[in-house]
Amino acid sequence: MILDANQITSIRQHNDEELRTGCRGTHGYPASTVQNLLHTIESLKKEKRKWKKLAQARGKALKAIRDIADGEDRQ
Repeated sequence: MILDANQITSIRQHNDEELRTGCRGTHGYPASTVQNLLHTIESLKKEKRKWKKLAQARGKALKAIRDIADGEDRQ
């Protein structure tokens, strides 16, 4: 299942409510498990952003190398 930002926010708010009230035998996953999953989602988002920046920097570097190589071929 793919969750959008609004759904994740809603789950986080609901889970925070459960953590505040203390788990009194509510149905579903324990609040701590959901909290761990939410932390994992945030970590994955950060990793994705990091790799995206790295890929963009690599693309710029390769373009610069190609431009330099093209300039040397003409001389």
